[in-house]
Amino acid sequence: MTKDFLPALEAAVHAGIEHFEAGGGARYQAPYLYCNEDAFDMMDTFRKTVGPKIRLQTLARGINVVAMGPQPRDMIDLHAKMFKKHGMTRIRNFDALNDVNNLIYSGQCITDAGLEHEVVVTMMELPRGCKGDGAHEAEFYTETLKQIMDAGVPYSSVCFKDASGTSNPRKVYNTFKQARKLLGDKVELRIHSHDTCGTGIAQYVAAIEAGADGVCCGRAPLSGGTAQPDLLSLWHALKGTDFTLDIDVEKIMEANQVSKECFKEYEFPPEALAIEPEVIFSPMPGGALTANTLMMRDTKTFHLYPQVIKNMAECVARGGFGSSVTPVSQYYFQQAYANTIQGPWKKMSDGYGDMILGYLGKTPREPDPEIVKIASEQLKKPVFKGNPMDVLEPGIPKAKKILEDNKLPVTDENLFIIGAFATKGGNKGLDFLQGKAKISVPKKKPAAPATAAVPVPAAASATPTTVNYNVAVGGKNFSVQVSG
Repeated sequence: MTKDFLPALEAAVHAGIEHFEAGGGARYQAPYLYCNEDAFDMMDTFRKTVGPKIRLQTLARGINVVAMGPQPRDMIDLHAKMFKKHGMTRIRNFDALNDVNNLIYSGQCITDAGLEHEVVVTMMELPRGCKGDGAHEAEFYTETLKQIMDAGVPYSSVCFKDASGTSNPRKVYNTFKQARKLLGDKVELRIHSHDTCGTGIAQYVAAIEAGADGVCCGRAPLSGGTAQPDLLSLWHALKGTDFTLDIDVEKIMEANQVSKECFKEYEFPPEALAIEPEVIFSPMPGGALTANTLMMRDTKTFHLYPQVIKNMAECVARGGFGSSVTPVSQYYFQQAYANTIQGPWKKMSDGYGDMILGYLGKTPREPDPEIVKIASEQLKKPVFKGNPMDVLEPGIPKAKKILEDNKLPVTDENLFIIGAFATKGGNKGLDFLQGKAKISVPKKKPAAPATAAVPVPAAASATPTTVNYNVAVGGKNFSVQVSG
């Protein structure tokens, strides 16, 4: 909830932090889905709290922007304008398939809106024993960066993003070494990763030694595990190297205490806080892992989690090697879950099916023809080789009609809310605007009040009792007398 983290935000600014991730991706969706809050109001409050000079960054998923599926051109443009209007400075923009065509228009809209465009190459480690035909090797990432540069995508900085935190540190080093050579010394180069499998700090040190200018860190209690590597841990890991972090350690420690106080009532699932080495073999992003395990707990299927993770590796291997980051990570999980519950490929999930059929863009490598055929038959769709935006109808007219039909104000914000949450199963954005959303935030239940002990009257003529025992210890006998 927004009000809960504002003191932590103020303390972080006081500690000298000048760059925050403030919205976008799940941070845009969560207020509507779980907090009954407007994400645009949250962004306004965030900006007001930190002041005008702090850089506020959000995340965008290429042509998906902050939705879970491809958006039409008018909604992509509206996304950039709305995030600029509500105080953001920079948008980090990625495509899970590393399809550069999905970054061209979205990147231009971000730039035209007056925002900094941080273009992204997405990373991960392939499942064990999986031959990706060169996909997700350092040279593959460098080639993707070359394609971005050749396509004329406007950008102010470059980031390599590993949502699962699984890329091995040597590959990270080689990738950044090649990227720095390609970009020269003047382009800001950053890395974003998670500590899910325990190698986040090693990744960051490797990137820094190879030429990175910036890294994304979390702070306690929102660091480590499925979150970002910890700021103070990285500061410590850089001791004895040629690098350090320009932070005031004492002030950071004070700010961390404020954060811990702010979040003390929140219930974090144990897998959010722990290192999970099995993710190395089946790249599950930190942001998706806990959402899915919570769902499995709710549906009483959590005992199947190890099998789902195992099946997810097959979904990656046969699906064309798109990076395991939203929304593709969710598509991998949904298909692995269906394969576990209903049997292998008996039910093709919409997202995974659309991905391997080409409706999200071009996967890094061709998907397995067998499951492409299955997807086409089950979803009754042909393989698509064009630009996904070309087959999408404009979103604003449809959103406007929904607002008018429901007698809701037609504002740019409401148009975008309706468009971003449109799904086959309903529209959570509309539910929010109609006042139907509910708060579903995992907080600790208050302890039950202690029950006062009822005094028991002593027996009228109670007399002390004495009992004698003979106790043998170590071969020796002792006489013990107990009175009471």
